[in-house]
Amino acid sequence: MPTILGQNQYGKAENRVVKITRDGATHHIKDLNVSVALSGAMEEVHYSGSNANVLPTDTTKNTVFAFAKEHGIESAEQFGIHLARHFVTSQEPIHRARIRIEEYAWERIETSGAHSGAAGADEARHSFVRKGQETRLTQITYDGERWEVVSGLKDLTVMNSTDSEFWGYIKDKYTTLKEAYDRILATSVAARWRFGWTDDEQPVPDWEQSYEQVRKHMLQAFAETYSLSLQQTLYQMGARVIDHRDEIDEIRFSLPNSHHFLVDMEPFGLKNDTADGAVYIAADRPYGLIEGTVLRDGCEARIPVDLTNL
Repeated sequence: MPTILGQNQYGKAENRVVKITRDGATHHIKDLNVSVALSGAMEEVHYSGSNANVLPTDTTKNTVFAFAKEHGIESAEQFGIHLARHFVTSQEPIHRARIRIEEYAWERIETSGAHSGAAGADEARHSFVRKGQETRLTQITYDGERWEVVSGLKDLTVMNSTDSEFWGYIKDKYTTLKEAYDRILATSVAARWRFGWTDDEQPVPDWEQSYEQVRKHMLQAFAETYSLSLQQTLYQMGARVIDHRDEIDEIRFSLPNSHHFLVDMEPFGLKNDTADGAVYIAADRPYGLIEGTVLRDGCEARIPVDLTNL
């Protein structure tokens, strides 16, 4: 039976683009997931395998990153318009371009200097938290006499666009990582904390206020720590909670190191890491995974090491 080619398209899907714009000490983030789909005179590549009319998907990926640097990202809509227009007008075989963009919103982290009256004291200039992403958790255990309450959260995504370094580590013949003296530090926080409240004779904590305050102190510690390692940041986040919340005896973190790598712009004749900003690729895997527990002195660790056991 004779066959003919029906609808078809091709492109590069889910290009994670993180554009940092530096306005002096104040930074701005645009975090997009961009998918490109192109269609047009593509019969021959399907029938005979001829690539004469094919713009490589790798080129579409490069174009997304280069446009983020050259044109900036005013909005997801405007960025998509720039891309679609470019692909259709620059390549005769391409008749249609579909750009799908997901934007991940970030807000600035309020620091402990808030409401002090000092200029800029109410929010960090380069520390951000993803809006509305985390899930609140709790586990209640009761044996008829004693209570154990372990609360927490997951998917609290945070980023420092500067004030992070990583250097001085062990190097062997397999080490290729370059030392970094200014890098993006990003992670998706999973945390569990155990309350000291164990029986009905004790005053019951204000659970709502406790959650909000623990979250606040974790975020402030993340924003205010000049980090030489994610382990150092983890400890500062935990210590901040223990120091400020008497009802918490133990807190455990699982922090994936969400790597951001500078995009090589040299093939396009562009310099990427410049005074006014840079374009990074957000790599979701593989990732470093940093885990640890911070305890009040004299208390016993009871939160399982493997958080999935919860």
